[in-house]
Amino acid sequence: MDLNKLTIKQAHQGLKKKEFSAVELTESVLNRIRKRNPEINAYLTITDELALSQARRVDKRITNKEEIGVLEGIPVAIKDIILVDGIRATAGSKILDNYIAPYDATAIKKLKKAGAVIVGKTNQDEFGMGASGENSAFGSTKNPHDLERVTGGSSSGSAAAVADNQAIYALGSDTGGSSRQPASFCGIVGLKPTYGRISRYGLIAFASSLDTIGILAKTSEDIEIVFNAIKGKDEKDATSVNTDDEIRNSKFEIRNLQIGVPKEYFIEGINPQVEKIVRKAIGQYEEMGAKIIEVSLPHAEYALACYYIIQPAEASTNLSRYDGIKYGLSEKGKDLLEGYLKTKQKGFGHEVRRRIMIGTYVLSSGYYDAYYLKAQKIRTLIKQDFDKVFEKVDVLMTPTAPTPAFKIGEKATDPVSMYLSDIYTASLNLAGLPGVSIPIGKIGKLPVGLQIIGQQFDDEKILKIAKLYENSIL
Repeated sequence: MDLNKLTIKQAHQGLKKKEFSAVELTESVLNRIRKRNPEINAYLTITDELALSQARRVDKRITNKEEIGVLEGIPVAIKDIILVDGIRATAGSKILDNYIAPYDATAIKKLKKAGAVIVGKTNQDEFGMGASGENSAFGSTKNPHDLERVTGGSSSGSAAAVADNQAIYALGSDTGGSSRQPASFCGIVGLKPTYGRISRYGLIAFASSLDTIGILAKTSEDIEIVFNAIKGKDEKDATSVNTDDEIRNSKFEIRNLQIGVPKEYFIEGINPQVEKIVRKAIGQYEEMGAKIIEVSLPHAEYALACYYIIQPAEASTNLSRYDGIKYGLSEKGKDLLEGYLKTKQKGFGHEVRRRIMIGTYVLSSGYYDAYYLKAQKIRTLIKQDFDKVFEKVDVLMTPTAPTPAFKIGEKATDPVSMYLSDIYTASLNLAGLPGVSIPIGKIGKLPVGLQIIGQQFDDEKILKIAKLYENSIL
């Protein structure tokens, strides 16, 4: 049995029944990493010593006949933008090449408490800026389904690790689609939670009003298990929320479910085969008894432009902390300013520099009102569109991405074409809504994902709806 191919639930059952040990499960994953990572480039740091010590601790508990939790002894990969105490955290950038995290992110603390086994830190687009995995300072991650194609981004390594069985599950981040889009390209499940449901403490900041920690796994059930372990209010993150006591009832009957299909998401530019596969999957929900309703999100066409003003503006502010004085790369100059400039020039890649310049421009005197303020007003209209639609329907279903995975280098010289990869995902980050991408078919060997969008705090509900599809095709 290839233990690295198991889901969280299957691995947990095997550990409980003593069919294998946590060390054997971890070794199976580490062996897969050693064999495949040189080709896939999913991991930047492999933490085998940490992983095996965590696994041995779980085996000791099993030997002592103690009850183990569902995540105990299960190997997980962590995106390199999330801090793990004592482990290198690069965020995919040369500017943090030798940075060692001095503390655990809240999500990592919770995973460690749950007994998770951390096998390594995964590759990513630099600071989360990218939709392909090609913007890492440490080389592109390759799609396990076709090594000539991208994984999607920015959680490229996390998605590839799960898809290639180099991890049982992984944490990523999602600022404009960074967990859902690579999940779609790699044929796995990816969750972007409601903004605030998972603490951002210890997540290296990119665009603070959009950033969330995402989860990538082989099934929706696995996502649900991890989500329940790491969600919740955190005193170290003022934007985090605890909704468990007042959460909207996530129970529903499929025959009463009203599914909205936004007409603006099925327009020119979408790959016809992607549309066909997505509509077929939505049709399966209809066969189960759900009602399908065409809806309109009139401001959807402005979401991408709005996102690519707000996100660079926040990035330019957040990334100003990398000055070579406090931490990370430090280049000397004849004076302080030259030191700053040399550090940033050498440390930041092309895409990061491009977004810093755009962000600084839209926040500058004379342009703030014309760009940034206007984008914030449009953001409000986009949120209101979703609020109105959710008065009529329970969830929305859309493609996750307009195309399957494209070839490495295909869009590298065309940033606008690259940015269009976020066309169906970025609006959820602007509105703070939860979304999950599930695999629903393939074009040749390339996976296609369906995005299920819920109301604010309906994370549990969309995962239950995702599980319905998985159960119907098993």
